[in-house]
Amino acid sequence: MTVNLVATPADQLFAVPGVRWGITEAGVRKAARKDLAVMLLDEGSAVGAVFTQNRFCAAPVQICRQHLASGSAIRALLINTGNANAGTGQDGLARARACCQALAAQLDLAPEQVLPFSTGVIMETLPSERVIAGLPAAIAAAQAGQWAQAAQAIMTTDTVPKACSRRVQIDGRTVTITGISKGAGMIRPNMATMLGFMATDACIAPELMAGLAHELAEASFNRITVDGDTSTNDSFVVVATQKAGHEVVSSWQSPQAQALRAAMIEVARWLAQAIVRDGEGATKFITVRVEGGRDAEECRQVAYAIGHSPLVKTAFFASDPNLGRILAAVGYAGIADLDQRCIDLYLDDVQVASSGGRHPQYQEADGQRVMKQSEITVRVVLGRGTASDTVWTCDFSYDYVKINADYRS
Repeated sequence: MTVNLVATPADQLFAVPGVRWGITEAGVRKAARKDLAVMLLDEGSAVGAVFTQNRFCAAPVQICRQHLASGSAIRALLINTGNANAGTGQDGLARARACCQALAAQLDLAPEQVLPFSTGVIMETLPSERVIAGLPAAIAAAQAGQWAQAAQAIMTTDTVPKACSRRVQIDGRTVTITGISKGAGMIRPNMATMLGFMATDACIAPELMAGLAHELAEASFNRITVDGDTSTNDSFVVVATQKAGHEVVSSWQSPQAQALRAAMIEVARWLAQAIVRDGEGATKFITVRVEGGRDAEECRQVAYAIGHSPLVKTAFFASDPNLGRILAAVGYAGIADLDQRCIDLYLDDVQVASSGGRHPQYQEADGQRVMKQSEITVRVVLGRGTASDTVWTCDFSYDYVKINADYRS
């Protein structure tokens, strides 16, 4: 079940010059399933990435950080689903390195030029021999398109492949941006997505890429939550292949550079929101906007308190306007000097609370009308300043429990 989400047709996903995807069946966990993908980058590509803040991060996350820190020119990404290679100790690190070495050898690269990614069950041994055996087929299958196939190959509990493309003009040149993501559970900021990969043929100075990846994540993946759990494997990678032929973007000051960045944020945000729309068991897509804060940080603090509350999420699933649960979440969000007399609460166009109490014109029938919608906006006004921020989340249904109870079976 998804909330107003359908897979983007393959013919609406634009190939990015300088990027090839190869997908194959390696039998990592299940037979007859596309579960291994390689993303091959032309020489000269620039890469930026951000990763989970979970201290129990997976072996591939640790190796990605090492390879990026080495300054090596990244030329290939290796992604498997079905096994997270997390909680696997030194053996997991050795197996991830062996996979990088095998792919590097077949591409005549150094192992440090390969970034590995895994997703799936935690604390199970990565069948690296199956991954390595599948590499020749993946490489042979590599083509310039295949973003739709790659989005399918990286799925776990997702029900819809998530992919998005945009185009923008820079110096009279058409620049392409395409990205894919996966994730449906264990979704919380720091980072919020399980895996995300975006590429553009834009010419972007390599020194901007790390900051760009962080900025894109902050505007998108770090603004979503499904269940409040931060995964061990979260990774978001941004690639610029430098193929578009326009003047190199060395800062974000010019109108054209800002248009490029805005288009990339649009793609990242679409991918992030698709994760929420496909959240495990989700039936409602909920925008939580907090306004009138002293700074954006406290606005996010309140928004996450609402978005993470099981009582709030189950009320939305039941279409029950038990809206005191939202006010309670605002109150325990951790703002010590919050004045409840300044707080207003809205559901879409319906004002529920004013000055910390029930709004005189509020009728429960109006609240229930909004709660029955598949897409709902919760707006909280703190009355403390001019800052604001937004988080996207979903409800909790019976299916969330079923999916996670049966995940390993």
